[in-house]
Amino acid sequence: MDSVLVLIAAPGSHAIDAEIAKTVEDLTGTAPLWLAEGEALELIVPQSFAGVTDLEDMFKARPIDVALVPARNRRKRLLLADMDSTMIDQECVDELGVVAGLGAEISAITARAMAGELDFEGALRERVALLAGLDETTISEVIANRITFKPGSATLLATMKANGAHTALVSGGFLQFTRYVTQSLGFHEHHGNELIVERGRLLGKVCEPILGRNAKLALLQTTAARLGLTLDDAITLGDGANDIPMLKAAGIGVALHAKPKVQAEVTIRINHGDLTAALYLQGYRRSAFVAAI
Repeated sequence: MDSVLVLIAAPGSHAIDAEIAKTVEDLTGTAPLWLAEGEALELIVPQSFAGVTDLEDMFKARPIDVALVPARNRRKRLLLADMDSTMIDQECVDELGVVAGLGAEISAITARAMAGELDFEGALRERVALLAGLDETTISEVIANRITFKPGSATLLATMKANGAHTALVSGGFLQFTRYVTQSLGFHEHHGNELIVERGRLLGKVCEPILGRNAKLALLQTTAARLGLTLDDAITLGDGANDIPMLKAAGIGVALHAKPKVQAEVTIRINHGDLTAALYLQGYRRSAFVAAI
């Protein structure tokens, strides 16, 4: 069975020039097909192709990602995406911490948890406990003033939905934020943890059980089954250690600007492209991208 070698450059960089296209053609013996001139191309290669690392080393001075994906069932019918630092630029708990005056302390715990150095569930409880007493209105303030979407997020959602895919936001973050992101980008459904609020203030606790790494994998499995799909029909996106199981289980699992532990365990890594890289990996040409409404 053939595979597809995909080269994706940082948006606007035009880093994939004719010389690079010729280099990969000579290496693979296959003529490249442009998905976006100067930005993304693909080549059919044998499933046994083992040159991804060599190409990454060859192009390391350029903003180019190299990935190998199966040619079969390439257009996915299910998207599961992490939220914090994947669909949005921020970690929501860190942003709440900044407003609470505990930004450095909370972000340090977040960094260790996302790197896989701390148990995710325990680290979440610890960070939420530090937010006890924070006014509930802080959540809406953070949403209004501090949350920004990753480049390509709206185009990714609009294009996959226009092509019949089901989309789900699956976050170890908070439902108070996943609702906003879902409404803004148009996900079909969302899942997350819920901050407990009493009398207008955060109690410093989160509803149990916590949605962590195992729950993300379980949601991938149950969502696919509910829709009559297999795990091979899914593409998953994430950046933290708690995303690893769902990334490894999906037909295409993408470590998106991910932490080192994630990059070490997941074979498809996007470090230069934006979220439209997930479309190129599925064989969409830029001319087929759907603009968000």
